[in-house]
Amino acid sequence: MGSKGDSYDNAAAESANSLYKKELIELDGPWGGVRDATFATMEWVGWYNSERLHSACGYISPKELLAVLSAVCHPGCPAASAVSLPRRRSAAVGGGRSA
Repeated sequence: MGSKGDSYDNAAAESANSLYKKELIELDGPWGGVRDATFATMEWVGWYNSERLHSACGYISPKELLAVLSAVCHPGCPAASAVSLPRRRSAAVGGGRSA
């Protein structure tokens, strides 16, 4: 992340904005009004933040990655104990041991 005002300041936001315009506004428009576009935007943001598959996360959703990290970093936490680790990640998470 860059400092305020430099070329890196808004790079992440502009990347997300570009995806938003391409995936929602251009593909699903035209909209019946501001209200329709607002509700569609809220649904898209919910999907983007929790369900989308992301290459930097190993092609799992950010929600799944957070659950895996919570289970590994905080194994005694009640919320983490309810998480089942994805099979494809278990060898890497367990230090090479099979689960």
